[in-house]
Amino acid sequence: MLNPSRPDDHVLAVHDAERRFGDLTVFTGVTFAVSEGRCCAIVGANGAGKSTLLRCVTGLDRLDVGTITVDGSVVDEASPTFRAAVASVVGDVATFAHLTAHEHLQLVATAHGMPDPYGLATRTLINVGLSGAADQLPVTLSSGQRRRLAVASAFVRPRRLLVLDEPEQHLDTGGRAWLGTRINDEKRSGTAVLIVSHDAALVSAVADETVDGDSWR
Repeated sequence: MLNPSRPDDHVLAVHDAERRFGDLTVFTGVTFAVSEGRCCAIVGANGAGKSTLLRCVTGLDRLDVGTITVDGSVVDEASPTFRAAVASVVGDVATFAHLTAHEHLQLVATAHGMPDPYGLATRTLINVGLSGAADQLPVTLSSGQRRRLAVASAFVRPRRLLVLDEPEQHLDTGGRAWLGTRINDEKRSGTAVLIVSHDAALVSAVADETVDGDSWR
C-alpha cells in the first residue's frame, strides 16, 4: 500500500473500495492514493479485478462500497472538470474508421478544448513514433501502431491523472522502452499515473509504488 509523504497532494485517492457482481466480490477493501508526479502500478494475476477498478477510477463503472476521488472530488464521468482531469486508455480505444491517425488526434484534441489541435496532433504523432503513419487509416496500422495511437489519444487531452490498462500490449521491446520513457516524462510534468501492467520491466522502470491486486479478496 502507498504511504505518501503528504495526504493533501493526492491527485487520486481510493478508499475502502468494493465492487460486486451479484454474489461475486470482484475486489474489496482497496485503499491507496497517487500523488502528483508519481506512478502507481497495480500488479497481480488475471481476474483480480484490476481492470474493473480502473473502470471505476475513470467513471466507466461504479463502486458498491467506498469512494474514489480525483483532486478531492468524487468521480463523475459526466463532469467537465473530471473529463479535463483524467485521460485514460482502458480496454479497446475506439477510433474513427474514416479518419486518418492525424485527423483522429485532431478531433480528440478539439473535443477537449486543447489549443492548436493540428499542431498538437502533429507533435504527438512524432513523440509516439507514428509520424510516418499520420495519413493512414487506423485499419491499416499494425497492432503495435494502433496501441501507440490509443496512447497518443490520451496525450492530446488535458490531464492531471493518466490511467493506463496494460499499455504494453502489442508493443515490441522497442515500443515498451518508448512507453517507459513517455510515462516518466508524464511524471516529470507533474501528472499522476496509474497503470495496470504484467510487464515487470516496465513496472520497475516507472512505478514509485505498487499495489498487489491479488490481496483484494
